[in-house]
Amino acid sequence: MTTIELLGKADLLGTPGSIMLARMYVREVLLRAGHSAVDDIVLIAGEVVANAIKHSRSGSRPGGVVNLMVYADARTVRVEVADEGSSDTIPQIPAQTDPLSESGRGLWLVRELSSAWGWQQNDTGHTAWFEVSTPSTPPEDSAIKAQEGT
Repeated sequence: MTTIELLGKADLLGTPGSIMLARMYVREVLLRAGHSAVDDIVLIAGEVVANAIKHSRSGSRPGGVVNLMVYADARTVRVEVADEGSSDTIPQIPAQTDPLSESGRGLWLVRELSSAWGWQQNDTGHTAWFEVSTPSTPPEDSAIKAQEGT
C-alpha cells in the first residue's frame, strides 16, 4: 500500500484571477510529478476554486485566501481546496445542466469526472476535495516498455 504524498500547496487570493493560476499550478505540479493525463483534474480543480471564491468569505472579503493542495500516489490524485467558509448552504448539484449556461455546472463536473469527492466543515471554513484515479502504470514505466518493445 502506498502513502499519498503532498505534491504541492498554494495559497491563492480569493479573486477570479486565481482560478487560472490554480489551473496552471495543478497542471505544473502534476506534470512535474510524472502524470500525463491531467486535463480533467485541472478542469475540476478550477471549478472547485471558482466555487470557493464565489460562495465563501475567501472571495467576498478583502484579502481572502483559498488554499490549494495537490496529493498523489501511484493510483490516485487528490486535490483539496480550503476556503474561509460562509453562512450559505452548500450548493446543490442540479439534476440536469444546461450546456449553454455560463454557471451552475461546477459541482456537476466534479461529480462526473472524479472517482470520489466531498467536503467538510471545520472551525476555519470549508474544505472541498476530489480524487481522480490515474493509470495503474506510471507514465515513465509505459514509455520505457514501449521503447523496449514489450
